[in-house]
Amino acid sequence: MKTAKNGRDGRTRIVEGALRRFSQDGVSATTLASLREESGVSVGSFYHHFASKEHVFGVLYAETLSMYQEAFLAELRRHEGAREGIEAIVALHMSWCGEHRERAHLLISERPPRRDEPGGTEVSESRRAFFRQVSEWWRPHMKNGLLQPVHPTMCYVLWLGPANEMCRLWFAGAHQPTPEEIAGLCQAAWHSLRQQNG
Repeated sequence: MKTAKNGRDGRTRIVEGALRRFSQDGVSATTLASLREESGVSVGSFYHHFASKEHVFGVLYAETLSMYQEAFLAELRRHEGAREGIEAIVALHMSWCGEHRERAHLLISERPPRRDEPGGTEVSESRRAFFRQVSEWWRPHMKNGLLQPVHPTMCYVLWLGPANEMCRLWFAGAHQPTPEEIAGLCQAAWHSLRQQNG
């Protein structure tokens, strides 16, 4: 039920408050009391929407992952060329993380919910569908001798591992990535994933 005070329902306020707290303090250090205080909801209102702090995290993680994956796939499909697609995704990753810092921090810094935890089933299914769609784009380039045959986990590490590390430094206030550095990350991803004759 929406309140006259801010026009946002309790669930939205809890999720938004949790995003701020989790991003600032980490999930393990965030207490249920601090979540309620941040969102300005009563105990009853909190438990009307969520069973626990872990439930909030699971919902928030699954929602954030879905947002990221949609942006990723939309960008990937705009590029027919292998190199263009690989490099465009690194640029998209850096841009998305800059625009959604709190959500990106959650994806990069927190362990995803396991299948038996709140949000875990949604995350698992979302990942499976996502990797299938990335593979559909990847496969023709692999057959044409441009991209390596890579396991999804290794693909992720080679493609976005350095960009994620740059984001960690960025979020910690240790370094602001320059356009030249982002271009370098794009090129490094291509050289890591291309077939040597590609």
